[in-house]
Amino acid sequence: MSMKIGNDQFKKRVDDGVNNAFMRFAVSSAQERLRSRRLDAAEELGNWEEWRALGEEIRQHTLENSDYYLEQLTDNVAKRGGHVFFAQTAEEANEYIKNVARKKQAKKVVKSKSMVTEEIHMNAALEELGCEVIETDLGEYILQVDDHDPPSHIVAPALHKNKEQIRDVFQEKLSYKKTEKPEELALHAREMLRKEFLSADIGITGCNFAIAESGSISLVTNEGNARLTTALPKTQITVMGMERIVPTFEEFEVLVSLLTRSAVGQRLTSYVTALTGPRLPGEVDGPEEFHLVIVDNGRSAILGTEFQSVLQCIRCAACVNVCPVYRHIGGHSYGSIYSGPIGAVLSPLLGGYEDYKELPYASTLCAACTDACPVKIPLHELLHKHRQRIVEKEGKAPISEKLAMKAFGLGAASSSLYTVGAKVAPAALTPFMSGSSISKGPGPLKAWTESREFPAPTKERLRDWFDKRSDDDERKHSK
Repeated sequence: MSMKIGNDQFKKRVDDGVNNAFMRFAVSSAQERLRSRRLDAAEELGNWEEWRALGEEIRQHTLENSDYYLEQLTDNVAKRGGHVFFAQTAEEANEYIKNVARKKQAKKVVKSKSMVTEEIHMNAALEELGCEVIETDLGEYILQVDDHDPPSHIVAPALHKNKEQIRDVFQEKLSYKKTEKPEELALHAREMLRKEFLSADIGITGCNFAIAESGSISLVTNEGNARLTTALPKTQITVMGMERIVPTFEEFEVLVSLLTRSAVGQRLTSYVTALTGPRLPGEVDGPEEFHLVIVDNGRSAILGTEFQSVLQCIRCAACVNVCPVYRHIGGHSYGSIYSGPIGAVLSPLLGGYEDYKELPYASTLCAACTDACPVKIPLHELLHKHRQRIVEKEGKAPISEKLAMKAFGLGAASSSLYTVGAKVAPAALTPFMSGSSISKGPGPLKAWTESREFPAPTKERLRDWFDKRSDDDERKHSK
């Protein structure tokens, strides 16, 4: 179940997304708003392409030397009194976290927004132990209250809900009595969550970047909940993907500038926090005990492959915010907590083609995602490589596609068969034609024509047209 957010088949998920009018409107509006703000923020910074190139260079250097920087990070965390655990799998990560909770006899856990904890299904593991896990990010809190509805966007997890729906959820689950005004909804959530912070035994966070030179972990947020999560409980656990590391604070500054502008169009978010180990004597806040769980879960297998550049991702969702496919089907259609173009590349690598073989095809290959990525991941090229691998190495191409390609190969290999096919095609497709287009295609064309028209073959073949034109030209010149 790693990363999976449901068991419906891909086509069912897509149909649900396409037919969800509100979700499509909400996604379209958010995409326009976030994209415009990103472009404005990039223009304000100036020489944006140079910044992107520097971000790419930093991420590539770090990945190519990840063993060195992870060792440096581990040593520096330990020097400050922290504990580090390398988890090869999601199960190992969850077991370590559960052992800490058992040792502390924890009953309540508060956590800030974290994609990697969603990836490993950490909440469910702790709940099996008997712990109450409270999401403190507003969007994640809304989804948790609404019967653990999964996130649909990397940065704005509750994007698919409107304020009336949130009001109804709060009324049903939290005895809410006021209106759908966002200010009133947010205040109610704040009042509910403040009690949870004060009574929590453990605080759990993700990690935007870990700084190897100091053993620090950083959190980039807008709500302040992450600071309460790390300051009030006596025990803090940070869970990070093994690739989320930078060498020094100098590189950290560059990547944070790229992240905040690309994610929400801000120069800086409200809170950029760097935390280094447990509280020292004389310090007034922070945890008494600090644990860093570094998660592999398939990442090391990507290093050194043609897909390594996907690990450059800084989780800004800029690619999601320009994707025309995401605009129409929404985040849940991807079946993974990682949606959009980055999800279509990353999910098959971490979760396997068995569950995610359709995702590389959920793209127009328009390259808008590649152009938007602040660290220059060639996302559309990686999607193409997935398709190539699915067909050539995995043998998981759809049967209809295999048959169609085999038939084309046989026809194209013989000039006589190709000529017959070209002549027969217009007549054979006449029942499916409407004017100059095919609106209800047969076989492999069916999925295409369900949402768009397909140009119908003309009665005159290209070769015939060309020969006729050549003859006309020859007659003109002979005169």
